[in-house]
Amino acid sequence: MHAEPSTALHPTVHDAPAAPAKPRKRFVGASSRPTARKGEGKTRPAPPRVANLIPDEILNDKDLNEAMKGLPSNYSFEIHKTVHQLRRDRIRTVALQMPEGLMIYGPIIADILEHYTYPAAECGPGGKYEGMEVTPLLLADVTYGACCIDDFTAKEMGAEMIVHYGHSCLIPVSQTTLKTLYVFVEITIDPIHLALSVRRNFPSERAPFRRDVLHEEANVPDHKGKAPLVIGIDDTSATQAPPDTPTPTKIALVSTIQFISAVQDLRDLLSIALPPPEDIPPEGPETDIDTRQTQNHLMRVKAEELGVWRGAYEVVVPQVKPLSPGEVLGCTAPKLEADVDALIYVGDGRFHLESIMIANPSVPAFRYDPYDKKFTREGYEHDEMRELRGKAVRQARRNVGLGGAAKEHKVEASMEERRDADTEVALGGSQGASGWSVVLGTLGRQGSLSVLKSITSSLPASTYPPYLLLLSELSPQKLGLLPADLLTTFVQTSCPRLSIDWGYAFERPLLSPYEASVALGKIRGWEGLVLDDEKGQAAGQGGYPMDFYSDDSLGPWTPRHGMGRPKRMATKEGLQVSA
Repeated sequence: MHAEPSTALHPTVHDAPAAPAKPRKRFVGASSRPTARKGEGKTRPAPPRVANLIPDEILNDKDLNEAMKGLPSNYSFEIHKTVHQLRRDRIRTVALQMPEGLMIYGPIIADILEHYTYPAAECGPGGKYEGMEVTPLLLADVTYGACCIDDFTAKEMGAEMIVHYGHSCLIPVSQTTLKTLYVFVEITIDPIHLALSVRRNFPSERAPFRRDVLHEEANVPDHKGKAPLVIGIDDTSATQAPPDTPTPTKIALVSTIQFISAVQDLRDLLSIALPPPEDIPPEGPETDIDTRQTQNHLMRVKAEELGVWRGAYEVVVPQVKPLSPGEVLGCTAPKLEADVDALIYVGDGRFHLESIMIANPSVPAFRYDPYDKKFTREGYEHDEMRELRGKAVRQARRNVGLGGAAKEHKVEASMEERRDADTEVALGGSQGASGWSVVLGTLGRQGSLSVLKSITSSLPASTYPPYLLLLSELSPQKLGLLPADLLTTFVQTSCPRLSIDWGYAFERPLLSPYEASVALGKIRGWEGLVLDDEKGQAAGQGGYPMDFYSDDSLGPWTPRHGMGRPKRMATKEGLQVSA
């Protein structure tokens, strides 16, 4: 499966004022939020959480701060916080785990923690940290996401604590086998360049945006919203707007955890209208709030110099719990509202972006790369992906003998199945049906026993018992060693993207848990999906959900199903809500 190439937009804006050298300090110090006390009319600031405050002796440690200069200043590795927790809990052995992109900084972080966690002057006889020293362990196995946190290996290696870099808290610290610290590694980028890149390329009004950016000359609605749309957007907001009031462009902002702060700042900068050039405020004193400084800089932008759109956009930052607002994973992304005009992904690469594109095939997608400062339109071969995955599901359905049992499980044969000559034979009965193999991922925390149980309990009683495999990493070569006459279908629990992105490379069907549920008739699938019907909306049996780690997922074939309220269960007839 090949993704459509990126299409570069209008050249990005001129260099903007440099971003602050260091990211904003978060979760440090007392909150300024007022809290009222009973019987008092005045408000008082909330007391600080003393246990989580970083002592000044660590924040002002000259040797530690000097050593930290070896790390990039715009990357927040939270060294002070890590040292504080190591000292507080008197940790002697700590495991460090990070993705390959951050591994280059692993040895530097390990050296810093080894030399500066416990000051040598206080480790002697009678000292505060007498006899204490910390030994860092750098876990070099591949790490694809927070689901790969390897607390089991860290504990077996004698670690008392693990620090996981670059991902959010997907596995709660209450469920890990040892003390766990997640470091998001937030990356500070240039907020002015990002905001102006959007304002220069995206009209702040819906009609010119769809005409000039999406090139919908024949389908741009007037202010009354009468014309139909092609990309699947219900223009109800335009219908309700007064004739003389232009409808703002509605944009959804998403990113990975590293750039979530940048997404929040971008939302603030796009949600306000810039004043006309003649009303630009004079230079004022700088404040201590980074966002306010950025807004002041943006307010002073001269339209004749950059040609930016000065209106306010309607900005949404969607959320799938337990993820942060705006955060997407390669396997988990929100379903956007029908009237969203476009989505903007802030980050490098396409892996996470493709997740929300799969979940929202009708929404135009754009990507801002903060490293090379390019703003591009992205495409995805939805039809090809659905065709390939549908073929694998149909083959797996035949392998398990559900051709003849279609009526019992209410699985209707698709047009593709009826056209295939071999399917015609398979639909007559379950003769020759062979076994399924369920692959339980062992890379970190990828394996889920609840998902395993959901899959095995869904198989018809007439089939062979499933064959259980434990694998850390899947490959066509490994699965090719197993006898094809006994194992005809594999269901892997590691990551849905393994099946979506690489399933075509395997000789036998490699299904995700969701696809297995479709094959077994537990939920209606995406087969026959049409992306551009006459109403401009996705039609067919259903979409392809990306909710693997969502608390509100569609079924028990996901690890966190039922953790949201209320519990939802997808069936062939639709959604059912259980108590």
